Amino acid sequence: MSEDLIVRHCSPTLAGLKTANLFAAEYTSEEALRNDLRALNRVLVPKGLRALPLRWENGRALIYLYRPKRLAQDLKDAQAAALLEPIGYPCGGCPERCIAALVRRLKEQSAFPHEIGLFLGYPPEDVRGYIENRALHCKCVGCWKVYGDVESARRKFAMYQKCTDVYCACLRRGTTIDRLTVAV
Repeated sequence: MSEDLIVRHCSPTLAGLKTANLFAAEYTSEEALRNDLRALNRVLVPKGLRALPLRWENGRALIYLYRPKRLAQDLKDAQAAALLEPIGYPCGGCPERCIAALVRRLKEQSAFPHEIGLFLGYPPEDVRGYIENRALHCKCVGCWKVYGDVESARRKFAMYQKCTDVYCACLRRGTTIDRLTVAV
């Protein structure tokens, strides 16, 4: 798994601007990818991040790179809990239990469970709007579909893009993921 892949898809999380990102990593050996993830976590965990596979399918793994403390805060939000609890998520405590429930839902469903946006730091009002409107009638589209505060979302989209551009340029100049990852 290349640093380029991680930086292209996870710069806002590495920089501490976002709770989490998802990306797909191709693999020929599940064991080799697990070794890559262990090596990556040796760099990330001391800085307050973690990477883990959510799903393995047809030579591609869905990798979740996240900040556990920030995810715990996000999942404490009353709107987030109101979306998650009725569909079986064990809210109110350990975010790892919620991640385990997400992994189960990813295995059970062919489509992505729409609540995944809450695990990525998307505003709960936008996740709720996406679910209730079946992905239609949004006000704006960027990193996610916006049903609430358009201006705030547009500022975040621009900030995330600028961060990604800067991080990709730094990586091309030789800066390592260890140096790019902000401890928060």
